[in-house]
Amino acid sequence: MSIVGAIVVPHPPLIVPAVGRGEEQRIGETIDAYKRATKWLLSQQPDCLVITSPHAPLFRDAFHVTTDDVLEGSMAQFRAPQEHMSAECNTELAREIISRANDAGIPAIGSERYRDDMDHATYVPLYFVREAAGGMLPCPIVRIGLSGMPYDTHRQLGRIIAQAASAQGIKVGFIASGDLSHKLKPDGPYGFALEGPVFDERIGEIFASGNLDGLFELDEAFCEAAAECGLRSFQIMAGALDGLSVHTELLSNEGPFGVGYGVAICKCESTTNCDAHAGKRDADNDHLHSANPPTEADPIVRLARLTVETFTRTGRAPNLPDDLPQELLERKAGVFVTIHKRGALRGCIGTISPTCSNIAEEVIQNGISSSSRDPRFPAIREEELDYLEYSVDVLGEAEPIDSPEQLDPKRYGVIVAKRWQRGLLLPNLEGVETIESQVSIAKQKAGIDPADNDVELARFEVVRHSAGGEARR
Repeated sequence: MSIVGAIVVPHPPLIVPAVGRGEEQRIGETIDAYKRATKWLLSQQPDCLVITSPHAPLFRDAFHVTTDDVLEGSMAQFRAPQEHMSAECNTELAREIISRANDAGIPAIGSERYRDDMDHATYVPLYFVREAAGGMLPCPIVRIGLSGMPYDTHRQLGRIIAQAASAQGIKVGFIASGDLSHKLKPDGPYGFALEGPVFDERIGEIFASGNLDGLFELDEAFCEAAAECGLRSFQIMAGALDGLSVHTELLSNEGPFGVGYGVAICKCESTTNCDAHAGKRDADNDHLHSANPPTEADPIVRLARLTVETFTRTGRAPNLPDDLPQELLERKAGVFVTIHKRGALRGCIGTISPTCSNIAEEVIQNGISSSSRDPRFPAIREEELDYLEYSVDVLGEAEPIDSPEQLDPKRYGVIVAKRWQRGLLLPNLEGVETIESQVSIAKQKAGIDPADNDVELARFEVVRHSAGGEARR
């Protein structure tokens, strides 16, 4: 058992009649689609509903998973206190998700760390579920918040949700709650941005075509300008559906109030098919991320692995191996050490320019930092070591440039500087396709306003070393 189907739904409070007081009729297309989607999802007879919500507790560097026995809420903040709801929670599945996420290096916390009532982005979907079920919620729920972590981390969490459901032996219906752009009209509550309608159109195309990978190809700066709401919710859902045979159907996409509301269904072609694909996906993951890590052919990657394993087990740096190439002992360079676990980032720390006597010492220094001092992640534990993958980027000398036109995000990394602020972004990163997004992200890393063009730019080339592969520029 695993994911039996998923729906994408918005959460405007006024869609609930007690709040809308008749205004909800202006989004009649959304209401009709909502009813159709929830009715279909319940027809799959799920044992549990997983809801991802942009308005659940949100943290920059962790996911919140509700572990209370009951989640309660109302529409009181929208002048409808009589509209209230109580939902039983599947605490076993919630804790299974938290445990698996933390094991994968993805920080997740439960209600004992932060407690909150049912938010409206959870309430609104459950209102329609309750209505479709005849007045009572038909099964327990698990509510999960979003985070400030990268797109791929949200996808990985989705995979973990599916794996946890499979381990529990239950059928899960997935509800990805999220509005689209908040900037569709000048007279809307958030104003207008050119990116708003484009974002909504692109999301509509993704769900109409079934190309869920498109959810991970959207530029973050573009999405921020569109004031999107639900993208990361949809990305978690896409991760939960990874490896399954899925047919998507866009039911509606409208925004009469200046905020985009999209409704879509993601159907597994059959429950049997879902189970078969879930088993295949888990087997594929085991093959790719087994407890028998590859033997690195590249000596610099071997050194990175040796460093992390030695430091994690002993708290000390390793001795330099006797068989290191002379280049690593004689040459200096800035180095970044990147660690992944089951495809998700687990640590990345580096130096822009050399700080040690040679490249080998630079790898050891940054390998220790990546495994234990990356502020985004807890220190790597010994039981994780067999599941880690390593890459090492050796930086060429930085070259000052006059304009962004001299950049190429696939070939060159970029350094953005303003007075004491300095941000670096490596080249050839997944999801960074344009010069504009590369520079914008580097500015954000430096704490510089992305709109500030009074900055100094430099570019550099990189030789990337990875497990099982040749070094490449």
